[in-house]
Amino acid sequence: MQRLSAGAIGMAVVTFVLGVVVGTLGTVMHRSIQPWGVVLCLVLAFAAAVTARAWGGLPALAGYALGLLVSVQVLAQQGPGGDTLVPDGQAIGWVWVLGSIGVTILAGILPRPLFDDRPRGSRTTAPAPVLDVDGSDPAP
Repeated sequence: MQRLSAGAIGMAVVTFVLGVVVGTLGTVMHRSIQPWGVVLCLVLAFAAAVTARAWGGLPALAGYALGLLVSVQVLAQQGPGGDTLVPDGQAIGWVWVLGSIGVTILAGILPRPLFDDRPRGSRTTAPAPVLDVDGSDPAP
């Protein structure tokens, strides 16, 4: 379990802002070029979620997820003039709202070794024994 330090909390705040930016951009652009607009927005949301997790682990991913969720939900509401960015009757809006949550959860359940920056130790294996042509061990 990762300890919550001032750096981890700061990283969570930074990734919260990243989540707000990605959620805003995705909510505005998901209907732009159907169906590719929503596909690109989901790829962006997944890439940002993986980046947030790589930067600061699960606390940073939680900050990103909260920022994404808040911005998508606020922008999905009906505006003061009656306009909405995510209309009720269109399935593509549901794909964006639920898909953005899904790709963030997917980034959270990826295996931890994918995000480990420590170099792996070199593999040292014993050399294979040298055998004679007939398969017997040569005398030293």
